[in-house]
Amino acid sequence: MDAHSTMKRPVLTIAKYTCIEAARNRIFALLLVGIIGIFALGEFIGELAIAETSSTQAAILAFILRITAVIITALYVVSSVLREFNDKTINLFIALPVPRHTYYFGKLAGFCLLSVIITLVASLPIWIYAEPSQVVLWQVGLLFELLIVVAVCLFFIFTLENMPVAVTSVIAFYLLSRTISTMILIGQSPILESTDLSQKFINFFLHLIAFALPALDRFTRTDWLVYGNGSVSDLAFMAVQSVIYLFLLGAAALFDLYRKNF
Repeated sequence: MDAHSTMKRPVLTIAKYTCIEAARNRIFALLLVGIIGIFALGEFIGELAIAETSSTQAAILAFILRITAVIITALYVVSSVLREFNDKTINLFIALPVPRHTYYFGKLAGFCLLSVIITLVASLPIWIYAEPSQVVLWQVGLLFELLIVVAVCLFFIFTLENMPVAVTSVIAFYLLSRTISTMILIGQSPILESTDLSQKFINFFLHLIAFALPALDRFTRTDWLVYGNGSVSDLAFMAVQSVIYLFLLGAAALFDLYRKNF
């Protein structure tokens, strides 16, 4: 048996049991109940809308569904890995004659599969209110977004090993990634005094943060569903961004995993 097959087997095993654990914890049932409730909310909003009912429903539901999917994914990933740290389950794995990175890739694969399921379930109500091609693009964007969130969660929980701090860090990372472009636009407003030294420093600092963060504001955009203006270029941008940040966050998480003494 070659080295590739030897590493592949524990990775798939960890991924399998990660998904089984999610099912046993009723996360899919919780998600389904939440989606039904959000769909009912969308129908209620449709009754209140005066014009462009479908567009209004699509816009509001898309926002709520995206936030719900991100929160459920982040909370589950952080709590699941932290529980293994607290129960010393990871110590048993580290004692086995397999490299540590198989644990990371196994958990990553399991959580990525979980993200696929969450994406498919979360996007079900959107199919009623928007064009199918745009819904597919929105689904792909949400999946890429969740994959980055999974990688961020693994990095912070490996580094911090504290659920409140890790969850807060993930939320801060996500909110900054979604809003940093807006902050830059506000900072460049002609109303503000652009010649002021402090304003220049703030603008430089915001650009520096934006350079380090993924441009999540260009992922899972609501205007795709409302105006149907999503394109292949948007898909290519999301794919490239996701590959880059999955690689960077994975490398950082593995660095922390290898330096730990269990």
